[in-house]
Amino acid sequence: MAEEVKLLKTWSSPFGLRIVWALKLKGIQYDSIDEDLSNKSPLLVQYNPVYKKIPVLVHNGNSISESLVILEYIEDTWKHNPLLPQDPYHKATARFWVKFGDDKVIPSIWSAFLKQGKEQEDAIDEAIENLKLLEEQLKGKKFFGGEKIGLTDLALGWLASLVPVFEEIVGMKIIDEERFPSLLAWMHEFSQVAIIKESLPPHDKLIVKFQALRDRHLAK
Repeated sequence: MAEEVKLLKTWSSPFGLRIVWALKLKGIQYDSIDEDLSNKSPLLVQYNPVYKKIPVLVHNGNSISESLVILEYIEDTWKHNPLLPQDPYHKATARFWVKFGDDKVIPSIWSAFLKQGKEQEDAIDEAIENLKLLEEQLKGKKFFGGEKIGLTDLALGWLASLVPVFEEIVGMKIIDEERFPSLLAWMHEFSQVAIIKESLPPHDKLIVKFQALRDRHLAK
């Protein structure tokens, strides 16, 4: 009996994209359902009644929410092409940087994108300090875990697609060659992997979407 795998997401969400990448790296066939979050479907409310957010993975009728939880579920369910190392210490280290990305990197870069003036300057300073820590982790490595893409790369993969969008809209460079050579090389290497590249949302469409989002935020 064939497995039922569905993914509820939006075309532009970096959190949904994490799951797309993980499923493709594992070679898992799935049905993709793009949601309109301004008009949430009964399916989304049914499968994620607590948060009513994407992404949601539905596996044989069971729903799993929150992107990092879903990534762990995928890793536990489909053992081939592992995303985490076997060594307990290296596994814990990978999970640490995944959490650091969501707890520290995302909020600081998002704030730098949405703020203006002194608030933006402070947010950029914080973002740069966080990015310096990622730069240190990548020195001498192709990916965060070494020679192949792992969980940390998937969790931080949004940097490769969204930071160039934010930089273009705001008109400033945050991740440059001088300060972040390893991080910049990783962004390029990651985004050129075929499975990753074919799933990236169109840059021009992201510009339009996030420019409108920033304009609405600043107009409040």
